[in-house]
Amino acid sequence: MDVLLNNSVPPLFSPISFRQLELNNRIMVSPMCQYSSIDGCVSDWHLMHLGQFSISGAGIMFVEMTNVEERGRISPHCVGLYSEENEKALCKVVEFCSNFGSVPIGVQLAHAGRKASTAPPWLGRHYVPPDQGGWQPAGPSAIAADETAQTPDALAESEITALIEAFVDSANRAQRIGFAAIELHAAHGYLLHQFLSPISNFRKDRYGGTLQNRMRFPLSVFESVRDVWPDDKPIGVRISATDWVEGGWSVDDSVEFTKELKALGCDWIDVSSGGISRHQDITTGAGYQVHLSRAIRDRTGIATIAVGLITDPKHANSIIAKGDADIVALARGMLYNPRWPWHAANQLGVEIGFPNQYMRCKPALNQ
Repeated sequence: MDVLLNNSVPPLFSPISFRQLELNNRIMVSPMCQYSSIDGCVSDWHLMHLGQFSISGAGIMFVEMTNVEERGRISPHCVGLYSEENEKALCKVVEFCSNFGSVPIGVQLAHAGRKASTAPPWLGRHYVPPDQGGWQPAGPSAIAADETAQTPDALAESEITALIEAFVDSANRAQRIGFAAIELHAAHGYLLHQFLSPISNFRKDRYGGTLQNRMRFPLSVFESVRDVWPDDKPIGVRISATDWVEGGWSVDDSVEFTKELKALGCDWIDVSSGGISRHQDITTGAGYQVHLSRAIRDRTGIATIAVGLITDPKHANSIIAKGDADIVALARGMLYNPRWPWHAANQLGVEIGFPNQYMRCKPALNQ
């Protein structure tokens, strides 16, 4: 990580680089599931959805949670990168965004594990059985996510080995497509998080029990992906820093996990929380997870990304200025206002680039 701070520029709009990837500012468009794919292939909806962010002025944008095998999708309508068709469809979207936009594009590789085969949120997120287009989910242990969820099959060790190779295969596809960065999803109760948390991992073999055993699979995935991903391109990891449940995954656990990742060449930690249990006890509010980012950053020295109801530009700028995080990530805020970086720059008194076609709308030119 290379941080270039300029006292004349608000911290939010100072550049930062990870390996050879240079970002113009500290604003990240988070991965946001759209439930609008067909057989794992992104659709024309994604041309519109991601295209608008490619001209937003953000420092970097990420394609939504992109799954490494068919049964790893959250729903039958989620994105995959496990087939030639998936790769070709994503290539079209990335090429479109790169031709018209200026924002580097990353991909978040993931597997939903026991939270797979559910309906889109606007249909209630209920389990979708095989005879309705769904499938039998799998996880570290045969423990359902909650009382309404389907009990998953417990993965055999041979299946775990195959899943590591599935992540590697998707990373190779991501490189052929031309993505600038990878983020591995080890948060929100999905498969890598399921292995980490004692709430969802009851295994008795080398992938369960102790903290080191529970970290084994996620660390193996990271190491294997890092081995095939170009050295000049970064890889980060999104984590749930705490389960918000007594006896679950904790900040102390996250610190140990981050230290291991850092030693393997991890470039940043995207610090979220929760998602493993409906019994989580969270009080939400503006920046309610920022303190978790600060804790990981202070205790490990790694670059962090702060997430969670960050919508006000001055608040976002203060997060960077105070050293609570190196980047702020917006999801709902960008959905509501895809021009958020433009408006933040105007509010903070910064000039940023606009597409030529939209230059006439710059406030400075209208005054």
